[in-house]
Parts: sequence; structure tokens; C-alpha cells
Amino acid sequence: MFVKQLSIFVENKQGRLADILDALSKNGVDICALSLADTTDFGVLRIIASQPELAQRVLRDEGVISKTSEVLAVEMNDTPGALSAILRVLDTGNHSVEYMYAFVGQKDNKAIVVIKTENLEDAEKHLTENGIHTIHAENLYRSF
Repeated sequence: MFVKQLSIFVENKQGRLADILDALSKNGVDICALSLADTTDFGVLRIIASQPELAQRVLRDEGVISKTSEVLAVEMNDTPGALSAILRVLDTGNHSVEYMYAFVGQKDNKAIVVIKTENLEDAEKHLTENGIHTIHAENLYRSF
């Protein structure tokens, strides 16, 4: 099982990002991780949320366009070289990274990296076979 991520399309106008985050907050949605990339007219906010289905309903009710997709969440030591080692393993399995972002975990000097590849199932299998721990959604969401 993978982690659900929401990709939210945000108009590039002052206050719009805060409005979206306020709506999620008022409905009890906690954000664990996020990444924001922008273009001239809009930004794409990617979030891992405590309640992805609720988050999507709130966004829809607010008239915000969003899409749910699956990504890998990989646990790693929060030390120099840990991310590079994971990327090397993916490379040996011929898995290209489409995008990724990371956040520091709440315990044991761990970090979590969120990774999107073309074939998540094969990438997860390859990582696991090489001793790299992926985190399933229910375990990640429980940490909220």
C-alpha cells in the first residue's frame, strides 16, 4: 500500500494559499508534509494529510481543484548521505524519480522522503529487497 498525496492547484494571488490551508485547518486536517512549486499563473501544492479523503472533500467544497495520487514514503536516517543511498538503489533498479520531497520524522533521528516514480510497485519492491524501509499509509497517518 502507498501513501495518498493531494496535488492542489493554487492561483498565484496573494492570500490564496493561506485561504486553502485555513479551510483544511478549520476542518481538522493536519498536514504532515508539503511541497509547493509555482508557475506564472498557478502553483501546485502537494501535501500528505492526516485525512486525505476529508481534505479532498473540503477542497472540493471550497472550489479548489485537487487530485489524489499515490506516492512512496521511505524512512531513512537523518544523516548525510542517507538520501543519496536511497537514490542509488532506485537507480540500480532503473527507477527514475519524477519528484520528491522530505520531512524530518518525530522520533529516532529519522526522516521521511516522499517519492514519485513511474512504477511505484516495482520501486517499492526493489527498495525493500535492498533493505530500505517504506512506510505504509496507515503507519504514516497514525503519527499525526
